[in-house]
Amino acid sequence: MEDILNYALRMASKMNVKYAEARYQANMYEESLLKNGVPEISSKSHSKGIGIRVIVNSAMGFSSTSTITKSKIEEAVKEAVGLAKSSLMLTKKGINLSEETMHSDKVVIKPRINPEYVASESRLELLKIIDDEMLGVAKKMNVKVSGRLLSVGYSVVEKMIMNTDGTNIYTKLPYEMATYSFVISANNRSLQRYENMGATGGWEIVERWLLDEKIREEAINISKAVLSAKSPPSDKIDVILGSEIVGIVCHESTGHPSEADRILGREAAQAGETYITPELIGKQIGSKAVTIVDNPVIPGSFGYYVYDDEGVKARERILVEEGRIKEFLHNRETAAEFGVKSNGAARASSYNREPMIRMSNTYMKPGDYSFEELIEDIKLGVYIKSYLEWNIDDKRWNQRYVGVESYLINNGRITDMLYQPAIELTTQGLYSSIDAIGKDLAFYAGYCGKGDPIQAVPVWFGGPPVRLRNVKLST
Repeated sequence: MEDILNYALRMASKMNVKYAEARYQANMYEESLLKNGVPEISSKSHSKGIGIRVIVNSAMGFSSTSTITKSKIEEAVKEAVGLAKSSLMLTKKGINLSEETMHSDKVVIKPRINPEYVASESRLELLKIIDDEMLGVAKKMNVKVSGRLLSVGYSVVEKMIMNTDGTNIYTKLPYEMATYSFVISANNRSLQRYENMGATGGWEIVERWLLDEKIREEAINISKAVLSAKSPPSDKIDVILGSEIVGIVCHESTGHPSEADRILGREAAQAGETYITPELIGKQIGSKAVTIVDNPVIPGSFGYYVYDDEGVKARERILVEEGRIKEFLHNRETAAEFGVKSNGAARASSYNREPMIRMSNTYMKPGDYSFEELIEDIKLGVYIKSYLEWNIDDKRWNQRYVGVESYLINNGRITDMLYQPAIELTTQGLYSSIDAIGKDLAFYAGYCGKGDPIQAVPVWFGGPPVRLRNVKLST
């Protein structure tokens, strides 16, 4: 493959390009699915090919091919160069790339238990055990469970990236993932619970998740909420947000708005806008307790990588520090425009997609409060542990989160379950209301979508539980 990519770069150099990049990417994915107790056909997909990106004068062109022969590579290079030349007349501002230290390296994660050796029958057997657990809970608690959708799968992503600046990076990463979704109904009430799980590694990760125990506990708690949860208070109160909600808040109202291409207006048509402008670096949007980072180099994480798809070495990015906007997510193009170094945020989901600015693992830094300390001085409050739904506007400013497993806090103690409490705040209003951060950090998996055509990439989001003071619940 190295010879093929070198050939692509030589072909591009002969065409007098300013820059050329060749990326081989192979994605293999397999999933087993159980729907309402009935096995669906297990799916398996495999794609591989090479993406070519070039800069001619001040314009960029991209092309790809799934046929890995020298003749097809030459065609792809010519197409990329032709597209760049065709777009020259439309380019008002030339494209430049930041100067970066290039690397030659190999990153290979070897699973302890290779998921390719786990039979689909074994995966389905696990799903049936989980499904039986849910049915058993429903029978015991006299509720109806429906819409049961369970899946477990794995993927392997292999990449080799080379460019005319000297990059030569090979990576091979295995991933495990699982999804569960169900609806519990009783007394003219219904609640849905849905969660993705994912990490880098092999089948040993699935074993550590203890999915049957986790989902049984979820089913019990959701059943209790449907059967006996009370209406939430309507006055202004203190609110504890669980790690799951803190994670989606960080992802949606800090991670996406901090993408430099979005800040420059290039994502408005595909994935929304942002409240952040280039001049807001240093602006206070939250309390000093709040620090939010995006960190791709967390071992075992779902958004893990060591080098991005432009060959830049990854590092932790501090998006908000002590309540102030600190840093944007950059690729080499936006870094050059902002006059900074790239922080390694360029990723592509497939060989036929161009690398673009993406999050990895976005979360709020933990503090030093235990959960008991967070609630001990709350006379009347609400603990929203997990969410049923969330919404946020295009600028990522106005947002709403509805709880699914939630509790009343009375005189420093967790008491009754509450039915669908919701908070509706601006980004600044939410972050400014936080006065204490828990120390128990937790992460949740997801697939972040962006671009046109859409690119979905694996990510983690998370944080510790946090305390908001004097917040009015939404109806």
